[in-house]
Amino acid sequence: MRSLPASSACRPDVETYTLLLTSVVRRVRRPPASMVYLHAVRSLSRQMKASGVVPDTFLLNLIIKAYARCLEIDDALKVFREMPLYGCEPNEFTYGYIVKAMFQKGRTDKGMVYFREAREKGFVPTGGVYMTAVSALALEWRFEESKKVLIDMLDCKRRPDMITYRTLMEEMCRAGHTEEAFKLLEELKERKRVPLDQRMYSELLDGLHWISQPHQDRLPPCDRRSDD
Repeated sequence: MRSLPASSACRPDVETYTLLLTSVVRRVRRPPASMVYLHAVRSLSRQMKASGVVPDTFLLNLIIKAYARCLEIDDALKVFREMPLYGCEPNEFTYGYIVKAMFQKGRTDKGMVYFREAREKGFVPTGGVYMTAVSALALEWRFEESKKVLIDMLDCKRRPDMITYRTLMEEMCRAGHTEEAFKLLEELKERKRVPLDQRMYSELLDGLHWISQPHQDRLPPCDRRSDD
């Protein structure tokens, strides 16, 4: 087949790389299976730079998202810091990918730095980012910070799931802050904005009663089974 003459009209542009990276990033989930696709992301990024294509915020966010999903934090931060060079500004999605990956990687202090920076700029994280932050802080027994993030989440009308509530309150009990955990539960129930529904309240209350008592040879309420 005869090759076509080179033409500037046939060169890939921002739209081309956006389509290619969207297709690849859709397949990037968690390592190690996603490392093959991450290699494709790196290859496309190098080609884009070599061809002189100037990316936009959406395209750079796709690259950051791929790195963040594979917990390649340093690579994600490198792209994040390069954004001003292309005349782009990070948005709520940019910060969301970075913050969530930081917490999942165990880099909690850095995660909080970027979380606060995003909030100071007026960006509202997604529910998933909020829940990851609340749980990560609670698991490190940083309860005051975890509660502040939870309250901020509720004020922004994001609804946590049961696992997030249980992680915070049960870790508080394990750390010896049982009274504070029960008090927090009651405060959450009485909130006017995004209050706990009765079902969640009852399940959390049962869980707190169970974990705060000696429970050798006993199962938590959710695992009890009838012998019938």
